[in-house]
Amino acid sequence: MTPAASSVAPSPWAVAAALASVYLVWGSTYLAIRVGLEGYPPFLMGGLRFVAAGAVFYAFLRWRGHAAPTRAQWRNAAVMGLLMMLLGNGLVNVAEQTVSSGLAAVAVASMPLWAGLFGALRGQHPGRLEWLGLAVGFLGVVWLNIGSELNASPVGLLALLVAPVAWAWGSIWSRGRDLPGPFMSTAAQMLCGGVAMTVLGLGLGERIGEVPPPSATLAVAYLAVFGSILAFSAYVWLLHHVRPALATSYAYVNPPIAVLLGAWLMQERVGAQAVGAMVVILAGVLIISRAKARVG
Repeated sequence: MTPAASSVAPSPWAVAAALASVYLVWGSTYLAIRVGLEGYPPFLMGGLRFVAAGAVFYAFLRWRGHAAPTRAQWRNAAVMGLLMMLLGNGLVNVAEQTVSSGLAAVAVASMPLWAGLFGALRGQHPGRLEWLGLAVGFLGVVWLNIGSELNASPVGLLALLVAPVAWAWGSIWSRGRDLPGPFMSTAAQMLCGGVAMTVLGLGLGERIGEVPPPSATLAVAYLAVFGSILAFSAYVWLLHHVRPALATSYAYVNPPIAVLLGAWLMQERVGAQAVGAMVVILAGVLIISRAKARVG
């Protein structure tokens, strides 16, 4: 099913459940990535995560009778895997080697703004209220980044500049493409992106030289099951059924969750500036949600 083929309006409860998945689960994955990096290199960790999740999900869907993607659908899934897995997720893994999990989530929160801009270029113009929500949320991101440790990490800065742009372009590019149903599309994208991450990691000389600590392995398992199969399936479903501004609004909710989890479990510092900026970011989400309600 392509986005253009979705003619039946989804249930408000289904939309709320999908949003809760991407809000809460993806907010916690930044901390899981930080823990996983204690035993795995960035691209091999991502490759292991997505190949395992994609293979299990693909096998389950085929067992349930879902048709395999066509050759054209595999090509489109491969493009999305490169943009969203290899560049979007892989560069976040790279960045979290030098910056905190909370700050990585905050930097990625610029993604909805890029999605809005790319959507406008393709004729999917957000309304005035949606633009206001995007602008408010982005101001909160800028505020939270003032004086951050990104300035001392050029590699992390570059990675966190490219990652949200790649993810946003992949999200917008997917709309109207020939893709299988949302769940098979998720499996195909994870398989393609996971293979690409594994090949790149090996090409860059990444190796797992010793048995990783159990905490790192459990973190990768959490990323595969909850971050990939559950939350990513919900996100792809949202891309097929709601406006881009709402589907991508998770990036504004993830930073507060990631920052708070990092402070609680990893002793990452959270100051008054961060708290104030998170309030502004959440205000942007509320504005976008209200705009969606008016359109609906």
